[in-house]
Amino acid sequence: MAVKGMRGLSEAMRCLSLAAQPCRTVPVRQAPLACRRTMATEAPLPNITRSVTDAWEPTTTVPLTIHSFPSLEPQSLESWSAKHLYLPLRRDILHLAVVFEGDKTRQGTAFAKTRWEVAGSHRKVRPQKGSGRARLGTKQSPHLRGGGKSHGPRPRDFSTKLNRKVYDLAWRTALSYRYRRGQLIVTEDGLDLPLPDDFLELVQSNLLGRELEDGFIRKYVGDMMAAMEWGKEHGRTTFITGDKRSNLFTAMDIAGENGRALELDDVDVKDLLETGRIVIERQALKEMIKMHQSDLISRVAVKGLAKPPKYGQPLVL
Repeated sequence: MAVKGMRGLSEAMRCLSLAAQPCRTVPVRQAPLACRRTMATEAPLPNITRSVTDAWEPTTTVPLTIHSFPSLEPQSLESWSAKHLYLPLRRDILHLAVVFEGDKTRQGTAFAKTRWEVAGSHRKVRPQKGSGRARLGTKQSPHLRGGGKSHGPRPRDFSTKLNRKVYDLAWRTALSYRYRRGQLIVTEDGLDLPLPDDFLELVQSNLLGRELEDGFIRKYVGDMMAAMEWGKEHGRTTFITGDKRSNLFTAMDIAGENGRALELDDVDVKDLLETGRIVIERQALKEMIKMHQSDLISRVAVKGLAKPPKYGQPLVL
C-alpha cells in the first residue's frame, strides 16, 4: 500500500513540473480568405430603406379617365382624391354595410293571431271529466286546428343601427375596390344606349310587333355586351345614371341576363359589389361621393383645419 501511495505521489509531482514549464510556441494557421464570386445573373439589391429624415409623402390623388359611351374612347383625364377612390379594402366595413341595408329592407309585417284574437266562443268544448277523452278548453286553443298560435310572429322592425360615418366609408371603400381592379368605368354625362336609326323608324311606324322588338333589342344588346366583354360570361354590368334613360333602362329590362340599369337614388353598397363592373356617369359619381363623405367633413368650424378633399380636377382635356 505504501509503494502504491509513493507511486501516485511521484506521478503527481511529475505533472506539476510539466505544468510549470513555459508553453512552446505553436505556429498558428491563418484562415483562408473568403472568395466571393459574382454570378452572371446576380443583380444589385435595390435600396429599399428610407432615411428617417426623408419626408413620407403618401398618395393623395389618383387619375380617373372619362370615357364616351359606347365607343369607350378616352375624352379627358381627371385627378380625384385617394380618400374617394383609393381606400384600402375593408371587408369588415363592407359586411356591416350590407347587413345594415338588408335588415333595413325587411318588411317585418308577419302577423299571427293568438288564442285571444281568434273569433268564436270561448266556452269550454266539453266537460272536464266523464267523457273518457282528454281534457280540453276552448276551441281557440293552439292545440286545435283553426286555433291561435303560441309565440307567433308579430309586426316588428328588423332595422339595425350603423354609424353614418362607417356607412359612408363603406360606400367609398366599395368604389375604391372597383377602381383598384379596373372595374369602375366612368362615362360622360348623358349615358344612354344608342339604337340603330332603321330600327327606331320601324318602331315609330308600328311595323314590328312587340315580340320582334324585344328580340331585336335582346340580340343587339347581347352582341354589344359580348364585344366589350361585359355580358353574363364576364359577370354582368351595372349601369348607374342620374335619372332614368328610356333606351338604356328598357334594353336592360329586356336583356337582364347581361346587366341592369339603376338610378342613383336606388343604388346601395350591395349593388356596387354584386356584378362584374360598374359603368357610371361622371355627375352621378360626383353626387354619390358628395352624399357619402361625412367622415371627411367636420361640422365644427376650426381655424387651420384641413379642407375636405376635392374631386374632378382636370388633368388632360
